[in-house]
Amino acid sequence: MADSPRPAPVSFSEFDAVTTQQWQERIARDLKGKAPADLVWQTPDGFPVQPFYHQEALHELGGAPVPQVRSSPHWRNVPTYSVPALERGRATIERAADGLTRGADGAHFVLAHAEAFDLELLQQRLPLSDAYVGYTVRSGMDVLMQRLAQLRVAPRGFVVSDPITRHAPDLAAQQEDVRQAIRLSRDWPEFRALGLDAAFYGNRGATATQQIAFTLATAAAYLSTLPTADLSVDEVAGAFHFHVAVGPNYFFEIAKLRALRRLWATLLHAYQLPAELGQRLTIFASTATWSQTTLDPHTNLLRTTTEAMSAVLGGADAISVGAFDCLFHAPNEFAERLARNLPVLLREEAYLDRVQDPAAGSYYLETLTDQLSREAWALFQKLEAAGGLPAATGLVMQELHASAQAQFRRIANGEQVVVGTNKFQNPHEKFDYNPKRLLRSREFDSTRATYPTEVLRLATALHFERREKRKKRAALVLLGAHTNQIILESFLQTLPETERIELREAHPEGTLSVLFSSAEEATLMYATPEQFGRLSRAISRVPIDEPNFIPPALLTADLATMQEAVHVFGFKEFTVRGYSTEDVLARLQGKK
Repeated sequence: MADSPRPAPVSFSEFDAVTTQQWQERIARDLKGKAPADLVWQTPDGFPVQPFYHQEALHELGGAPVPQVRSSPHWRNVPTYSVPALERGRATIERAADGLTRGADGAHFVLAHAEAFDLELLQQRLPLSDAYVGYTVRSGMDVLMQRLAQLRVAPRGFVVSDPITRHAPDLAAQQEDVRQAIRLSRDWPEFRALGLDAAFYGNRGATATQQIAFTLATAAAYLSTLPTADLSVDEVAGAFHFHVAVGPNYFFEIAKLRALRRLWATLLHAYQLPAELGQRLTIFASTATWSQTTLDPHTNLLRTTTEAMSAVLGGADAISVGAFDCLFHAPNEFAERLARNLPVLLREEAYLDRVQDPAAGSYYLETLTDQLSREAWALFQKLEAAGGLPAATGLVMQELHASAQAQFRRIANGEQVVVGTNKFQNPHEKFDYNPKRLLRSREFDSTRATYPTEVLRLATALHFERREKRKKRAALVLLGAHTNQIILESFLQTLPETERIELREAHPEGTLSVLFSSAEEATLMYATPEQFGRLSRAISRVPIDEPNFIPPALLTADLATMQEAVHVFGFKEFTVRGYSTEDVLARLQGKK
């Protein structure tokens, strides 16, 4: 209103301005003789981060960049619900409807078979013209979109199919389904029919740079291949939606989302598309499964808190917080309520919906956003030079594998701390789930960063349990070459340096370690991949020539049978001088 008082400009004139040189002198004094350069750290993305940034950082960027603006004025709290195969999802829909009455703004359904989903009940319980609803579909996207169109409402939300990222065998047919979805959603201004599953990479260990670059490469592939005579490139670009996984590296995740929006605008410019289309992009950020743990699982609450804050401050349009116990428990009211209330707290009590792009102007975050943008664009160009996606899928998976293995190694040697798992463990932890059943479950997520460490702890816990019960059983941890190598690295870190060097030199390159335990003994062994494959097939009673066999994480067999198999297939033992079996297992389990 005209007569409303105008706010006074913010001023801190009572404080003297501090120059960069003065800050540097103070840092040098506080370091007590150590060089400030020693505080520079190298990121997994391959570039250094300085310990100190000041106003010169913005000058190097050519001035403070223009603040970014979300497509919607407020971000949404959108919990995720999974609907298993062949289920209609009625109970899940009721849970989602209850969530709407208690702080949620919508729902995200992960559908194994979209054809069976009870869309009519969903429309009754969550009116689709009002509620924000997203769908991630494994199959049946065409049927889902046809059924949505038959409801004769303009739904709000998104659908994620993304056959390129998921390496669909019938890519041409599924791309045609995506085209049809875009056509059907032409009159749905608040619905995005071309969702990209960028979370696929984030939940498999990709760096922030890789996640951005792989997402851009996927988007470029769709922009190049989807347009037809009756579907313009403008329509394709306007239908995009990104689903991103957000990890616990707080500032990097904020910068990742900001860099993704910045480079999306750059990509549109490369296709000679208007800048206004970039403002239509919606980003749905979910807390990463990659960073969740089964050990000391309440620490997941702290991880999801920082991840949700990064998502909000980075400019996500909607966020989904995962339940802290989702790795080992079925969905339950307690965990879902905690997850649903976290965004409510961030919005209603921390007021994190009052400002658009709160990171704008930050010396550090603007520099970090720029660095991630440059590195990601360079990697994107590398993929395009290799033929773009899907032709460069092999290169993408190679980069992804190397990044994940590097993180596994950092966790194994303690360089990267995971509280409660590889440091500050709870030596008296009691599992409220069955470790054996969890390890053998097909649903157990084995793609996470802490999986090798968890398997080691859970398997040795089973050893102690069997010892106490006096059962003559044996357990063999079969994980595959790379994961077992990480277990070996974890074990070596528990030993004195001289023994560590001796065992490392004795371990042939290219082999894999195995933990063989019984009620009486536990031994670390190594074998060639061929020996490993034959043994795992023999124990699982699978034909030796079966090409698609993937051994479960944990097998059990009679002790005599296992010992004979190890002898027949030629495994060799590691000997650890001066340590009893109990002492070795205690070390592996983090008790010493």
